[in-house]
Amino acid sequence: MNHQLINTITSEFVKIHGTTPIIINSPGRINIIGEHTDYNEGFVFPAAIDKGIYTAIEKSNTDFCTAIALDINESYEFTLENLKPIKNGGWRNYIVGVVAELQKQGKKTKPFNLVFGGDIPAGSGLSSSAALENSIVFGLNEVFNLELTKSEMILISQKAEHNFAGVRCGIMDQYASMFGIKEHALLLDCRTQKATPFHIDFKEYQIVLINTNVKHNLAENAYNDRRNVCEKVASLLNITALRDANEENLNSIKKNLTEEEFQKALYIIQENKRTLEASKKMKNEDILGLGKLLFESHNGLQHQYKVSCPELDFLVEKAKESSVVIGSRMMGGGFGGCTINIVKKNNYKAYLENIKIAYKKEFNKECTFHFVEISNGTHRLQNVLKH
Repeated sequence: MNHQLINTITSEFVKIHGTTPIIINSPGRINIIGEHTDYNEGFVFPAAIDKGIYTAIEKSNTDFCTAIALDINESYEFTLENLKPIKNGGWRNYIVGVVAELQKQGKKTKPFNLVFGGDIPAGSGLSSSAALENSIVFGLNEVFNLELTKSEMILISQKAEHNFAGVRCGIMDQYASMFGIKEHALLLDCRTQKATPFHIDFKEYQIVLINTNVKHNLAENAYNDRRNVCEKVASLLNITALRDANEENLNSIKKNLTEEEFQKALYIIQENKRTLEASKKMKNEDILGLGKLLFESHNGLQHQYKVSCPELDFLVEKAKESSVVIGSRMMGGGFGGCTINIVKKNNYKAYLENIKIAYKKEFNKECTFHFVEISNGTHRLQNVLKH
């Protein structure tokens, strides 16, 4: 837990508003395997991490709301009437979107103030947006006694992302951030929103994230385009979602698809199978088998679903060449962000140093490394300002 950041956010809130807020911690997430399967009602394997968003929030004694993004020193004032998406609004749309979606559900709030900050590395693909949305809906639920369940909260967060941020995401990010369990990954069925926890013990291996520190601009449009392809194929197959398809079904309509559409749908079907297979590998403590599935996942993301980029592919290729790494793939929506790597605990340092040099030589840019611990989901903190 980032006590320094908590103290800074709380102190800033008290200094500006003169009242003591409640503090919500909402984590980011990793995803071991199961990429882009969530909006196809399939299976994913995420876990909440010890990096996230901290939000100080309390009722306002004015007629308007104030929100302060401490990390970038930006603020926004708004009223609770006629809430609409803000053009180029960035982080503001996540907050306004949550409030608007609450209103649509008949959950009225009064004006409030908030200050938030985070320690999720920028552009890392660790889902800071879902963490922020969850912190807002959880905080408002606490402050105004809205009596929402966590399951209802994540749907509010997801709709805020759809309708205000313009990204038609699945439920994985919000679920993992809200329901995370310390030291466990969650095999989540995105159709039923039921999850099976798996205790993470990689024995002599550990997870290391390598951040490309790039984010190519076409990410949001490409994400929605791929979702449209998946829905088109599901419609042709007369099924609810690609979760219900198999390769034989897909081959039966191949003549109605372009090769790119066919490969994208095929990737989803195969990734769903890989995710279920990964749960068996974890249950049997077959870490080498799990690593192999990660490499296969990246190959599909790169060549079939086409959401990778040269920087991510470079890192995965280097991982394949190393005896220290047993599995690696891009993680998140794509076109930048992090690779997730399963590496040997004892002798990874020289490998990371070599990667750093090679990446800088190839792209004239630094990559960065993040070591994460698996944490609990969104919750209210007690006893702030005492550390």
